Amino acid sequence: MEFKHIPVLLNECIEGLDIKPEGIYVDCTLGGAGHSSKIVEKLTTGKLIAVDKDEDALKAAKERLKEYSDKIIFIHDDFKNTIMNLDKIGIEKVDGILIDLGVSSYQLDNAERGFSYNQDARLDMRMDQSQSLSAYEVVNNYSEKEISDILWMYGEEKLSRKIAYNIVKNREKAPIETTLQLAEIIINSYPAKLRWKGGNPCKRSFQAIRIEVNGELRGLKEAIEELALRLKVDGRMCVITFHSLEDRIVKQAFQYLEKDCICPPNQPICTCNKRSEVKILTKHPIVASQTELEENTRSQSAKLRIINRK
Repeated sequence: MEFKHIPVLLNECIEGLDIKPEGIYVDCTLGGAGHSSKIVEKLTTGKLIAVDKDEDALKAAKERLKEYSDKIIFIHDDFKNTIMNLDKIGIEKVDGILIDLGVSSYQLDNAERGFSYNQDARLDMRMDQSQSLSAYEVVNNYSEKEISDILWMYGEEKLSRKIAYNIVKNREKAPIETTLQLAEIIINSYPAKLRWKGGNPCKRSFQAIRIEVNGELRGLKEAIEELALRLKVDGRMCVITFHSLEDRIVKQAFQYLEKDCICPPNQPICTCNKRSEVKILTKHPIVASQTELEENTRSQSAKLRIINRK
């Protein structure tokens, strides 16, 4: 299957990054290289650091961007390790950072990757195929409480306990092997009259399991704060989120970076030595235009937040 992905909020990200031809930019989540292709074509003597944990994405992106290969350093890793990777290649400061926290269309649409609740495949959901933990292990080996907690925390699933109970009950007979087996258990956990209200009832549970498998929220706030401090003065960071949990974390990270003092409000003298590091450029997150929504339904929940380094 060809690696295809329509970049979300593309023009808004490129404008937000305020690209300098000689600058150094990091695309932390390369994916289908939709954003990266627009960044790199604006560079003359500049460099692009392109990071992704999905080897399929890297392979496809290298082919797509081959005419710019002299301007790009490709890195196979989780973007949360970007600081370590920048140190390895001797880059101390960068002019811009882009993080798109969405799952690529290729991963969702390729049944073999086991992300979809509409197509049958072995339970997988790994963005990095080299890691050991997959959706199969979560569904078949986690305790009932662990599954329930994951569905509630990461999917905000109101029927988390019932779904977890039914998963454990079913796997006692035989392992839950495939996406459609799991989908059937989730669907049957809902009362018939509520089952299809608000779309497919599997959406929240599959999202939650995917987040757990890929550790998407673990260390996210810390990674954003650390990366922001690697920006040069007037450098920009753009972060795109796709659900409320991610957006809340990004918003809080940006607010912390912008704060000038974190001492208790009744303390007369500042002792924390915290200083404002960035200016938030998006008072409210940027969302997709009506035109983009019509062209790409997956942009519906996308939110873009931007900061400028002081």
